[in-house]
Amino acid sequence: MTSNGNGGPLDGAVIAVAGAAGPAGRAALLRLAEAGATVVGADADPERLAGAVDAARYAHGGATVTGDTVDLLDPAATREWADKTEKEFGRVDGLVHLVGGWRGSATFGDTDLADWDVLERLLIRTVQHTSLAFHEALKRSDRGRFLLVSQSGASSPTEGNAAYAAAKAAAEAWTLALGDSFRKAGGEDGPKAAAAILVIKALVHDAMRAERPNAKFAGFTDAKDLADAIAGVWDRPAQDVNGQRLWLTPKP
Repeated sequence: MTSNGNGGPLDGAVIAVAGAAGPAGRAALLRLAEAGATVVGADADPERLAGAVDAARYAHGGATVTGDTVDLLDPAATREWADKTEKEFGRVDGLVHLVGGWRGSATFGDTDLADWDVLERLLIRTVQHTSLAFHEALKRSDRGRFLLVSQSGASSPTEGNAAYAAAKAAAEAWTLALGDSFRKAGGEDGPKAAAAILVIKALVHDAMRAERPNAKFAGFTDAKDLADAIAGVWDRPAQDVNGQRLWLTPKP
């Protein structure tokens, strides 16, 4: 078993983070490394990914944090990343999906279906490719977790967010189906692995606050708080979180 050896709650766990170079990804790399996990980040932007990996390594001396430039829209490349991760570290205990993107319009009638084409790839295809690629490895783990970050609009869409909310809802349904696979694999003993959805209203981070110092960001989830919630899912039994929406914002 790979170990950072810091005695943290995730000591020995190997966790992959998809979309590791964005604000949520950077926070997750830091938090998971702090908890003792070996963290394997992937992103399509090699420069931003290198910066995120270096920051997590620097903050937690001795932590194993690596980065792979992966096109998660390519199913073969995604599977290759999953196989390489398990081969190199001996196991995979988590996949955290943080690939995001947003397109919207003022009204329902103004919806541009080109937005759907973009969002379907970013928010659905990447979930499909990562979940299929890591499915078997997560089932082999004694604490496998697949975590999707979703948005409250998937349950209560507004007219200008039709494409975005529909894509998020599809990603949620896909994740719940993965959870059903874990449930069936566990049999009478209950699932060993879990697929769960962390639901936020919107994300805020330090750079956003610096750009808009007078903004309230009411109801937004800080990237650091999201990272804490992500790490905390491993503290809970698989049976308690599998197939669940874990709300970090009030339900609509």
